[in-house]
Amino acid sequence: MAVKRALPRSAPVYALAGIRVFNGATGLLAPTLLIRRLDPGREPHSPAAVYAFRLFGIRTVLLGLDLLTHHGEQLREDLREGILIHASDTATAALLGLSGRLPPRTAILTTLISATNTVLAATAGLAPPNSSEGGRK
Repeated sequence: MAVKRALPRSAPVYALAGIRVFNGATGLLAPTLLIRRLDPGREPHSPAAVYAFRLFGIRTVLLGLDLLTHHGEQLREDLREGILIHASDTATAALLGLSGRLPPRTAILTTLISATNTVLAATAGLAPPNSSEGGRK
């Protein structure tokens, strides 16, 4: 069986995929770690919070893997959807901070992380693939 060589991707695609896989795996495998960071004053073993982090963790891992395995129009669609996903995350983090439902430092950090992901998704389709990896363009 012939081995297919992966098509090169732009640096923002790799960065966004890595962030998604890391954050998703953390949510899936260590949800209490993330809960403690978001809400340091509360018990990190809330069943609802653990469920939510695991629920979104596996989805986030799969979204990250999509960026590494999809090509052409499907990859472009993944990136367009990513803009909406991460912009929504950015708005949620900012609103939670502004309403006082997240500590200011946590709200700023989560808003900046989500905004960075939004920018990566928006620019990933614009950046040329890494030519150092060879393969087709």
